[in-house]
Amino acid sequence: MRLLALFAVLAFLIDQISKYVVIHVWQLWRIREIDVLPPILNFRYGENRGINFGLGDGISVWVLIVLAVVISLGVLVWAYRAKLNRISMISAGLLIGGALANVLDRLIYGYVLDFLNNSCCGFDNPFVYNLADVFIFAGAIGLIFFGEDAEKATKKAAKKPK
Repeated sequence: MRLLALFAVLAFLIDQISKYVVIHVWQLWRIREIDVLPPILNFRYGENRGINFGLGDGISVWVLIVLAVVISLGVLVWAYRAKLNRISMISAGLLIGGALANVLDRLIYGYVLDFLNNSCCGFDNPFVYNLADVFIFAGAIGLIFFGEDAEKATKKAAKKPK
């Protein structure tokens, strides 16, 4: 569980620090656009009032906060009970830390601050996201592919004929 907690805290802090630097210190909120490595990496100011990609715009901010907290607690309880392997614990930590970082945004601003934008190869991507979204996505993918109970995996490996 320490690994989960460590990665949850790291994901949370990295997201919040990146938002603070890019949006407030570099004043992206005011200038709206910074081309970093165009078109592959751009900073574009965004206020996400929905779920991902602006879906669910208009849903109560409190519903989204409660939903994120409930999902985070569910993942935490599941990780504790299932005795997950190291990769799964890291994945769970990333998911929880990212979700709680976006919860903090909703509590402070009423929406999630987004600033990352990527386009490539003639495709002009209109969407923006943040590092918390990256952590949530990476954590979910990690849990899908590696989210196996460590004890069950050991027993299954022991039963395989050699």
